Amino acid sequence: MTQAPEQTFDQSTVDRAQAIIARYPQSRSALLPMLHLVQSVEGYVSQEGIRFCAGQLDLSEAEVSAVATFYTMYKRRPCGEHLVSVCTNTLCAALGGDDIYKTLKDHLGVGHEETAGEPGTPGSITLEHAECLAACDLGPVLQVNYEFYDNQTPDKALGLVKALQSGDRPAPTRGAPLTDFKQAELQLAGFFEGRDADLDGPSAAPETLRGAQIAKDRGWDAPKMPANAEFPALPEKK
Repeated sequence: MTQAPEQTFDQSTVDRAQAIIARYPQSRSALLPMLHLVQSVEGYVSQEGIRFCAGQLDLSEAEVSAVATFYTMYKRRPCGEHLVSVCTNTLCAALGGDDIYKTLKDHLGVGHEETAGEPGTPGSITLEHAECLAACDLGPVLQVNYEFYDNQTPDKALGLVKALQSGDRPAPTRGAPLTDFKQAELQLAGFFEGRDADLDGPSAAPETLRGAQIAKDRGWDAPKMPANAEFPALPEKK
């Protein structure tokens, strides 16, 4: 059995890492969820976390670092209890996203990817402006630990952040009940820890489903997959 190389990542984390690896034909494919696993332990991806992933996947630290620094969802500084992501892409910005971000920035006294409060402690908030969050029909939007809060205004967003700072967890507009950043990262790694019922939460708004409903009402559908379609064989796991 693979042993935990350093104290931060105990044997239970190693066991989870091995469970992630077992999902994939090639072990290197497990890197993305494994980085989420690291964040569920540390609250960010440290150099120790880079070494952990490299050791588990038989990759170089440079290979892991290249991935961890490419994607904005992997944080290189410790996050707060909650990560607040404000969409400031074109449509949300035009609808008020920039004003929302400025309101929260002024209230928290921090800038992009900075934390108000001691990272990881109750009520601490990491703020970031985000590229498109794929909810243009519900903009302006923000996310808390990747859960959606739709149709925001500066006042609504400020009230939400104040509630988070006081220890409350207001329900997202849709999706799972709100948890903290580390627990959200554990779920992104594929471990729900008895929270499977959260998957039953509403994931789409009526605005998002309107096109599908029109297609259904009019009898439109996509071409069917041929019954004799051939798929390439999976590569042998290495």
